Amino acid sequence: MTDHPRIMLYVQHLLGIGHLARTSRIATALAAAGASVTVVTGGSPVAGFPGPGIDHIALPPIAADEGFLNLVDAEGQPINDTFKNLRGDALLAAFYRLKPDVVVTEAFPFGRRQMRFELLPLIDAIKSSSPRPILCASIRDILQARAKPGRDEETVALVRDSYDHVLVHGDPGFIRLEESFPVAAEIRHKVLYTGLVAASVPSPSPDAFDIVVSAGGGAVGAGLLQAALDAAHLLPHIKRWCLIAGPNLPQADFDRLGQNLASGVELFRFRRDFTALLGSARLSVSQAGYNTACDILGAGCRALVVPFASGGETEQTARAERFATLGRMTCLPEDQITGASMAAAIAASLDRPLGDAGALKTDGAERSAQILMALARGEPTYMSIT
Repeated sequence: MTDHPRIMLYVQHLLGIGHLARTSRIATALAAAGASVTVVTGGSPVAGFPGPGIDHIALPPIAADEGFLNLVDAEGQPINDTFKNLRGDALLAAFYRLKPDVVVTEAFPFGRRQMRFELLPLIDAIKSSSPRPILCASIRDILQARAKPGRDEETVALVRDSYDHVLVHGDPGFIRLEESFPVAAEIRHKVLYTGLVAASVPSPSPDAFDIVVSAGGGAVGAGLLQAALDAAHLLPHIKRWCLIAGPNLPQADFDRLGQNLASGVELFRFRRDFTALLGSARLSVSQAGYNTACDILGAGCRALVVPFASGGETEQTARAERFATLGRMTCLPEDQITGASMAAAIAASLDRPLGDAGALKTDGAERSAQILMALARGEPTYMSIT
């Protein structure tokens, strides 16, 4: 193998940007380690991702509605077989051109089943290649519970047959894969824990806000932002509020928020210094997505979280409840948010002692890069948290 292994990362973001952000952090760490890394994306463009200096192939974009029930193209039209074939051909062309030593599919086969139309042919191409690339799945610490019987068993069968390893971007001392994936024991020998893929922690921002409210990508953040704004009207003694709407909040919702700002509230689409803002904030108010949770831990601030739970989603609630038991976050259920409940929860969170999350491993981007580089080079050992 070359000293600069070729690594191809596939990521499909549909509603939020968490998957894309995590993959981008790993890609940056790989590039710093000397890999020739290419990120293949399949979602709508997001400014700043996958990051400066990272080779990027953008497939014709696909998005999803809030319930993940329908896939649409950039114009909002349902995708058809012609569109799928176009995407599949582009993905295979990228694979054959790049000739990667390692291929990583983000979420799949544990998630993103909607992308089977292009990923199963890619897997077949990998298996028939000589030399055959290493194939890894890349998943977050907590998986969405599956309502349909047999889905977990299908995933295990595909991992057994086609995948070399599963990179779990979590700390097993905090939560293990089997706690959200009941049949994990059947693929235990392929699982490698990387630690949490957290951003590097900058110095606290001199632009200090008391409360930083963030909605991640923003696609499902309108209710959280509105409740926070209503709470600001009820808590005039809190002087400075920062509301970060996210790039995917509908423009009509953004405009509506901007027309009713309370005194001391500033509204932004995006802040590149988000983690620095958390470092100087008295409280973070957000959903409980993977990347935001990592940012909160890194910043060391108090946190009030409203886990996204619509459409049967369970992952954010499980994460929030685990951190709540450590006294690290306060949890407000999504179906209970109003201006009044948000104001009461903010006041209680500010008064509550800050718990200790312990020595959680948060260098998952660098550890993932070390693992993938070692696999590409055929080295017999690689770093995995046990």
